[in-house]
Amino acid sequence: MAGGAAVSNNPEASAYSHLIDSSPWWKKQRVLLLNAWIVVLLITSSTNGYDGSMMNGLQSLSQWNSAFNYPTGGQLGLLNAIQNIGSLCAYPFSPYVADYFGGRFAVGWGACLMASATIIQTASQNVNMFIGARWLIGFGLTFAANGAPLLITEVAYPSQRGQATSLYNSLWFLGSIIAAWTTFGTFNIPTSWSWRIPSAIQGLPSVIQLCLLWFVPESPRWLVSKGREEEALKTLAYYHANGNEEDPLVEYEFQEIKAAIALDREVKDNVGWLSLFKTPGNRRRVRIIVALAFFSQWSGNGLTSYFTNPTTQLLINGLLNIYNFCIAMVASVLCDKAGRRLLFITSTVGVSSSFPDPRYLPRLALTRAGNMFSGMLIFWTLQTVCFALYSEYDLTARDKSCTMVSLRAVDRSKVAHSPIMQLAFTPLIVTYTVEILPYSLRSKGFTMFNFVLSLSLIFNQYVNPIALQALGWKYYIVYICWIAFEMVFVFFFIVETKNRTLEETAALFDGDDSVAAIAHPAAEIAEGPKPGDVRVDGEKKESSSAVDEVELTKV
Repeated sequence: MAGGAAVSNNPEASAYSHLIDSSPWWKKQRVLLLNAWIVVLLITSSTNGYDGSMMNGLQSLSQWNSAFNYPTGGQLGLLNAIQNIGSLCAYPFSPYVADYFGGRFAVGWGACLMASATIIQTASQNVNMFIGARWLIGFGLTFAANGAPLLITEVAYPSQRGQATSLYNSLWFLGSIIAAWTTFGTFNIPTSWSWRIPSAIQGLPSVIQLCLLWFVPESPRWLVSKGREEEALKTLAYYHANGNEEDPLVEYEFQEIKAAIALDREVKDNVGWLSLFKTPGNRRRVRIIVALAFFSQWSGNGLTSYFTNPTTQLLINGLLNIYNFCIAMVASVLCDKAGRRLLFITSTVGVSSSFPDPRYLPRLALTRAGNMFSGMLIFWTLQTVCFALYSEYDLTARDKSCTMVSLRAVDRSKVAHSPIMQLAFTPLIVTYTVEILPYSLRSKGFTMFNFVLSLSLIFNQYVNPIALQALGWKYYIVYICWIAFEMVFVFFFIVETKNRTLEETAALFDGDDSVAAIAHPAAEIAEGPKPGDVRVDGEKKESSSAVDEVELTKV
């Protein structure tokens, strides 16, 4: 098929790379403007990160505990889980809102609900009012979190799509950092404003979105799917080619979008939930999406703890968020250069070097291992051995001190292990999920990802404490086996997707014919006009002679 030229087997050389404007980024004014609107969408993730960190901070405030009669047990558990419960309640509706009304409406509707909920939360007079507000925050967040990353990946400039979408999940840490320092700053306020101020600030991102969302462009893919092709072409031209609708890059994108959506309509009678399982390609997608959702939460990040005093632990947790944020941001920017597959493999089995502590090397070899290696698999094996030694043997005081040295080494390796995980399992899980899904199933597939993510979080919250109490250090062996499985899965099933358009990436899972069918119309544009071909009013026609060609060109 002729489409082969458009989709190279070598991801380093994309078919559209020569169509990209090579001028410096600061001279691309429309692209800069587009990125400014993308930032408006990116802050949705910060709202999510803010909420979790804020609740952790509020529980340490005596003013908050006093206002709600010192909640404990089931009530305290409900306060922590109710936002997630609200999110679960919205999952059946969020993909339909995004598909029918568009991503921009979904983000705006979610922001409206969250802004209203934060007003209720800030004004809460009793614990039930506070719980209800947090449920509404979670309900609204699902709509915004479903629409925002889809809209980002569908409007971004082609060469910046991977980085822009990867930044979405990375900004979770930014919200968490802001919340942590906000609650720390209001700690000494003697009145209820010590917890009302952080609650009110939680609504600020939603207010910003409601004010600026009107300027954010709608997805060209959604516009084409609704028959509004002229608007889609103008949007692509305005932001990707300074308004030139005949720019080769714009024509390439536009033709691919039309071909992909036409193919979806042709091969699928419906796009219901069962469509996710009807074809081999879709089943491959679902397998990867479900795996990534579980891997992101079941790689030990919900189980580790520190063996230091509480003050030092708070300091490590606070600084580690900043450290993780920096690592995730760097990985987001480099995702197209390094490649998704390499980052996933490195994150799963990667090794990071740090300097060993020479004072303890003669006393315990595990200390050196704890300092030298921080891949997830190696880290968990080391930590399990340390816990087993400390738990199973009646050690002398000297031996115990040696074992605690190894446990402190685990603390230090945790500081390295967590950023290793951020190389892929923070920035790329959203990016990879949305780019491998075809447009018709993108919203539903992403909703499935978020649903599985919520299930894995519930497991961490409720099962891990019970299992640790029952099995002790032996429970860590479960995670060693699980991380080994992650390593094997990533190696065999993660496909490299860098340097491809969104349509070409999604079609990779449906076979070469689907890729060619989508890329063929765009390939002709990418290759340029052939001898004997001319364009009249944007249409390519074949001339019968050189005279005809001259005459048509003059016209």
